[in-house]
Amino acid sequence: MGTNAAANDEMIRRLETELREKQAFANEIVSRAQAAGRDLTDEDRNLLGDTRGRMEEIKTQLDSIEDISRVSYEVANRTREVGNVIDQMKGRALSGPVEYRSAGEFGLDMYNAALGKRDAVDRLETYYRAAQHQKTTDEPGLVPDPILGPVINFIDTARPVVNFLGARAMPPSGYWHRPLVTQHTAVAVQGSAGAAADEKAELTSQKMTITRLTANAVTYGGYVNVSRQSIDFSQPGVLDLIINDLAAQYAIDTEAATTAAIAATATTAIGYGATPTQATVANAVWSAAAAVYAAVKGQGQLFIACPSDALGVFGQMFAPYGPFNQFGQGFNAANFGQGQMGNISGIPVIMSAGLPTGAAKAYLLSTAAIEVYEQRVGTLQVVEPSVLGLQVAYAGYFTPLTINASAIVPLTKA
Repeated sequence: MGTNAAANDEMIRRLETELREKQAFANEIVSRAQAAGRDLTDEDRNLLGDTRGRMEEIKTQLDSIEDISRVSYEVANRTREVGNVIDQMKGRALSGPVEYRSAGEFGLDMYNAALGKRDAVDRLETYYRAAQHQKTTDEPGLVPDPILGPVINFIDTARPVVNFLGARAMPPSGYWHRPLVTQHTAVAVQGSAGAAADEKAELTSQKMTITRLTANAVTYGGYVNVSRQSIDFSQPGVLDLIINDLAAQYAIDTEAATTAAIAATATTAIGYGATPTQATVANAVWSAAAAVYAAVKGQGQLFIACPSDALGVFGQMFAPYGPFNQFGQGFNAANFGQGQMGNISGIPVIMSAGLPTGAAKAYLLSTAAIEVYEQRVGTLQVVEPSVLGLQVAYAGYFTPLTINASAIVPLTKA
């Protein structure tokens, strides 16, 4: 009965672990949809439906096995109680180990044993008995190899710059165009060279020219070929871990592609000083904002994209509270991570791990300066019966498109 109880307990733990994994997998599906600012796809709903069905099956099994385990434990416990009572009634209750508190106590037992006193003889026999010490190393076949979940995985799947810009739907083609005005019409005072108005003088004339920017869909994806045995025997389940990790790598790569397009700008940088202060940083931000306005005439929303090391400059200058005469606020090291960290002169500062570190270079830009387009393929799976495997892939189409590089202004420590 003890072996059966142990098997029941092990199965309960396995099912409970799988239940937590399924819950985490469902939460990850919802989190990915929320992070992308989209509704659940048909594929997401199918995965959630399958996950829910398995969770209900697990719950039913747990209810049955847990009840059996409880009854088995109660019977085994009662059996031990009855056995102890019987042993005590027969005078076979076991005493504990013999420990002498002093040399005198030991010598007294030696003397009494020599006189033939049975209790002294028994104590000395127990004291000298060479007991075999049973250790866990003596029964490796019985000691389980526990694994505590969830799996430790240091990865950040946030896409702060992509989410701030907002991914646009990609047309159903491999490439597309965005029209861009490169020359506007002209209006001037009637008459030549701005002279006094002349009723019959010719008006100024200038045509509008419109070029087009071309964007091409870029495919991002990866796959893993997993054996059926790995899927069936792994705890926690390796398949869910692989799918989530592929989705995480996709998020990291697409954020990096966006920040690379931002960092590729050739716009003249504006320095905030070799030994920056609040005033020098605010001055650089306002100068960069003026340059961005000149490029896009106030279109879009301003924000500052910065790498992690730039926060070592900005964060220490602007407290998380709002005192008087402060040019920014909100920076708090306790909240360090990707996303909005604070603001400088009212402009949100967004930290992205996709930007290169080492130079403390940030970028002030408008959301009108760059656009991102995306169409997620999601998870694909195909069974390989001949090798008893499952090939799983995750992919999507993603493209950043720079509209006006002049509206992306680097901020440097020079």
